[in-house]
Amino acid sequence: MQFIDLKTQQEKIREEIEQNIKKVLDHGKYIMGPEIEELELTLRNYCGVKHAIGVASGTDALLIPLMAYDIGPGDAIFTTTFTFIATAEVILLLGATPVFVDIDQETFNIDTKKLDEAIEKTAKEGRLKPKGILPVDLFGQSADYDKINEIAKKYNLFVIEDAAQSFGASYKGRKTCSLADVASTSFFPAKPLGAYGDGGMIFTDDDELYKKIISIRVHGSGTDKYKNIRVGLNGRLDTMQAAVLLAKFKIFDEEIKLRQIIAEKYNNALKSSLKVPTVKSHNISAWAQYALLHNERDKIIKQLKDDGIPVAIYYPIPLHLQEAFSQLGLKKGDFPISEKYSEEIFSIPFHPYLNTEDQDKIINSIKSVL
Repeated sequence: MQFIDLKTQQEKIREEIEQNIKKVLDHGKYIMGPEIEELELTLRNYCGVKHAIGVASGTDALLIPLMAYDIGPGDAIFTTTFTFIATAEVILLLGATPVFVDIDQETFNIDTKKLDEAIEKTAKEGRLKPKGILPVDLFGQSADYDKINEIAKKYNLFVIEDAAQSFGASYKGRKTCSLADVASTSFFPAKPLGAYGDGGMIFTDDDELYKKIISIRVHGSGTDKYKNIRVGLNGRLDTMQAAVLLAKFKIFDEEIKLRQIIAEKYNNALKSSLKVPTVKSHNISAWAQYALLHNERDKIIKQLKDDGIPVAIYYPIPLHLQEAFSQLGLKKGDFPISEKYSEEIFSIPFHPYLNTEDQDKIINSIKSVL
């Protein structure tokens, strides 16, 4: 049994993937080939935004917008402590300071009340200048962007939507990657829409921001790559990955629907035994992971592994307790919900091609312990 089954998906669209790769080999434009523009157009229309910019990774998709906003030392960016390190490391890379906020108990996303309090506290202290908010759509469900954008307007901050796990999800009828000033997603192979290598994309309706992002993506280029108007980086999406993504996107909506069916079955079967994910009624999740909570996690994981079922933990250590952020002087007890959940959370196999037999095996394994 696979935690995420990419092989079955590949078999379904293998012919189209090979045709798309052959086109790249035939035209030979391996860097910024026509597939990049085609993918950008396809995904910007899908999300309902004006601009989409393909980049080298989900991390670059977070870093480049921060660079476009000229973030640096003395600036505060507010984000969640319960996420993958990429969300916050891009802030430190620019010399700015991540100000962590605890999570909502139901959705795992940033707690908007605590976010407001953190911004107000930071502004009053005067040591750092609040500049932006970087919420994460954890496990595939959108954060509360109406409230987040309201808070951002109150303090004159920008918002970057970290939609690395939520591409294909929606919030109050709007697709993710259209919910903030700028949005970032990842095409890491395990994501809902994954490539066969690294890749990412940035989305925005802001024309001026778009121009800066385009420039930063290719070494701060101006009218051509040898006229450099700012410091940038090599952040281009690979043409071959765009070719793969174009093939995968044709079955993407179907896969999102299959994810809903499997999640509903898990929820119904397990909700009486442990805490299952809560998806708000106005949200449709992309279900990047299926995460459960139980105070006897280790006992359940042992049984699952004994039954030959793979398990993952997202995330075993909140960012404020990671050595990489030790200079912030944070300690255990600062963000109690994130800390509690890191000790109880675990994820079970989840992908669109998980068959009924395997679903039942996973459910019965968990129930045998509880």
